[in-house]
Amino acid sequence: MSSDTAVMPGQQTLVASWRALALLSPGARLIRSTAAVAAVFPTWAPLNNAIMLTASEGSPAAAASQATSAYADAEVDAWAFWLPSRATDLDAPDEVQEVSGFKRDTTTLIMQTTLGPGLRAHDGVVRASIAAATRAAGDEAVPVSDLGEPERVPGLTAWVMVRDGVAVAGAWSFVHGSDCGIYAVGTMPGWRRRGLARALTAHVLGEAQRRGARTATLQSTRMGQPLYESLGFEPAGRYEEWISH
Repeated sequence: MSSDTAVMPGQQTLVASWRALALLSPGARLIRSTAAVAAVFPTWAPLNNAIMLTASEGSPAAAASQATSAYADAEVDAWAFWLPSRATDLDAPDEVQEVSGFKRDTTTLIMQTTLGPGLRAHDGVVRASIAAATRAAGDEAVPVSDLGEPERVPGLTAWVMVRDGVAVAGAWSFVHGSDCGIYAVGTMPGWRRRGLARALTAHVLGEAQRRGARTATLQSTRMGQPLYESLGFEPAGRYEEWISH
């Protein structure tokens, strides 16, 4: 892995979003070493992720070791180690075949776009709390009465799509400089394949553009890739994710 993989498109926005989310979670913090940046969330397991920053310290295992110490100090047992790659195809071979103490997990595709004309607001998209947006992006319908108050963290906004008095899709966004990161987009199973995630994402992009953003970045699964490509996103790299065991 070469040192030119150190900073991927949207990576600075992603790390800044973790820093913002840490303000909302007890004991959470970002820890940066010479080779990795670790988001440590003792009470919010999905956000326990570390990104390798540079190959200057040697192997990915050396960077993973630095992050391991940070999680051990916080008594976090399970976390994911992300290796950035310039590959833009989810089926391309891994650059790293083994990281001691970790097993290979998923791969997410880094995608980016330049915000252009045609982004419009969509009926039914409203702001909500991060907790409500997270629930709506999963398998749990959230009544409008339970959406909560939006957090007052600069740049951070949670969004839901409401249908029949219930939030059925969710996401959150973070504007960092001129870039908008979009995260945790999801729709309840019974409401999928109706264009709701696309409408929600387009609404978020339009709002970000009105707030001064000129680009947007996200990480996509294979399932989400066609949706984001329909909104103008293009592959720009990927994260090869490993999990501790």
